[in-house]
Amino acid sequence: MEETFDFVIVGAGSAGCAMAGRLSEDPGTRVALLEAGGDDKAMMINMPAGLGEIIPPEKESAFNWGFWTEPQAHLNGRKLYWPRGKALGGSSSINGMVYIRGHSSDYDRWAQAGCTGWGWADVLPWFKKAESSDRGACDYHGADGPLSVSRRMLPHVLNNAFIDAAVENGWPRTDDFNGAQFEGAGSYDSTIKGGQRWSAARAYLTAEVRRRPNLKIITGALAEKVEFEGKRAVGVRYSGGQLVRARKVVLCGGAINSPQLLLLSGVGPAAQLKALGIDVVADRAQVGQNLQDHLDVLVQWKCSQPITLNANTRPLVKLMAGLNWIFRKSGNASYMPTAAGAFVSTREGLAAPDIQMHFMPVMGLAHGVGGLQPEHGYQVHVCQVRPESRGSLWLKSPDPKAHPAIDPNYLSAPEDVDTLVKGVEIARAIGRQSALKPYNGGESWPGEEVQGAAVLEKMRGWAETIYHPVGTCRMGADAGAVTDIALNVNGVEGLMVVDASVMPWLVSGNTNAPTIMIAEKAAADLRGQQMQGLKAA
Repeated sequence: MEETFDFVIVGAGSAGCAMAGRLSEDPGTRVALLEAGGDDKAMMINMPAGLGEIIPPEKESAFNWGFWTEPQAHLNGRKLYWPRGKALGGSSSINGMVYIRGHSSDYDRWAQAGCTGWGWADVLPWFKKAESSDRGACDYHGADGPLSVSRRMLPHVLNNAFIDAAVENGWPRTDDFNGAQFEGAGSYDSTIKGGQRWSAARAYLTAEVRRRPNLKIITGALAEKVEFEGKRAVGVRYSGGQLVRARKVVLCGGAINSPQLLLLSGVGPAAQLKALGIDVVADRAQVGQNLQDHLDVLVQWKCSQPITLNANTRPLVKLMAGLNWIFRKSGNASYMPTAAGAFVSTREGLAAPDIQMHFMPVMGLAHGVGGLQPEHGYQVHVCQVRPESRGSLWLKSPDPKAHPAIDPNYLSAPEDVDTLVKGVEIARAIGRQSALKPYNGGESWPGEEVQGAAVLEKMRGWAETIYHPVGTCRMGADAGAVTDIALNVNGVEGLMVVDASVMPWLVSGNTNAPTIMIAEKAAADLRGQQMQGLKAA
């Protein structure tokens, strides 16, 4: 017999775990959670340094969708590798564990564009509700939430030297990127506790939560389509046609999988769907549009002292780091790799910094290649946080197993080119400061001899994603928006999208914390609606 639930949630990523955990707190609410991947108990997920084994494309992984973009016209025709999480916890099980919310103006921009209730003052309480920060409860942080957030930074001399060098270069020092001062250089908070990754699954799907009789978690469940009766969503078919029915369907697949499932289900541009033989339920032109992502460039230096994490290329060092983590949950493997960073502005008069930097006391290969250089070095990830370029996503096939076409259209906006080049120059200037001089063995990329227009040309062959796609199911108050400001899909009934795809604009920083915030807010709204319905009945 087909089971019927109050809610079926598709995707157990950052948003899906939070939705399932919060909605099932009410014992009278039946919740089903579908996840295409498997469990999250693997050592390489729980070990912070394990992401180096999960993300690279040449390493087979059961935890990674392993998407690739279409050839990028403004990046020398290259296809870029897009890892996305495929397990309980989703991308929070394979990400860099940086906890950052973005700038307050990001959310005020949403509200000013018509997304009432999504301004900074509206969303801050939900960030705090989700968080259990070792900073303690204050105006900016929560201390009782399920998501553990720590200030614990990899104790490495180069991390402190980078922060000191940024201050020498004229940027302020900040103690808390999520507090009163966003701009400047400092250490990042991380979603790590006790030396272990604190993913959304670990936060919201604890052993106690998983035992709830009103929550059913189904792994290995690839969603094939949303089932409709007329214009109303009534359930989800998954893995060979199995059906789970629900009063409301909630898509939490992220910026790739959620629009893909809408399109497979007949919600999207009618002409595109008809060409693939998909019956049209609702002609929604913007499904898959408005794709945004943070493009990233690695600026690298050789290190004149053999003190970097490149020592981990030696088998014995790597083995000892692994054993130290297994038995003590300590050592280099227990920290996130990007401990220090900065938010800087490329010009005066900006409402918020437009460049984010992640510093690493290690020199790696390009994102799409993965792995470490054998020689000692260090590097800064430089990314433009509010890009103007817009891309899109569409189906190549009606087969749910086939990956969609992904075209972020990087650097199509001239403003993005100018900002990123200026960001690279700021990073190079920081690298020349006296705090880093004892370690600076020469600039490896782009190289001191590369100047002017040559920087851009090298950048087109080197830039990669830093893994923050959003926007493909944009929320808004306008008729063209994919979802309304309550995150209901326009043109149909009984169907929501709750994940990073609803962001109308990309936030100024990593997207994990904002995605969890969106789910916290949406779950509370749904529980309020449900209580109102019970009272009315």
